[in-house]
Amino acid sequence: MSVTAEHRQHADHTHEHGPGCGHVAVPHDDHVDYVHDGCLHRIHDDHVDECEPKAHATHESHDHQHGPECGHVAVPHDDHVDYVHDGHRHASHEGHWDDH
Repeated sequence: MSVTAEHRQHADHTHEHGPGCGHVAVPHDDHVDYVHDGCLHRIHDDHVDECEPKAHATHESHDHQHGPECGHVAVPHDDHVDYVHDGHRHASHEGHWDDH
């Protein structure tokens, strides 16, 4: 379950994201985010948006503990690390995992 992302355009973004652009590509629902400058960028029409959730969404019944050796892609994000799992990002939050 994913939370719909807020439409927040990343101003003055001249870099073109895509396969081979040099940034980590992260599958996210029906699109791909690119890790850039500590945030996740999503290509949207003729510009780039910052792909951030609108609300807090707890990932229910998630027993797996993510960490450096868990086998999932680690994505630096703001002041924490998200882990790509089942087509979305998981972030540690107050004793549980959130869907991003």
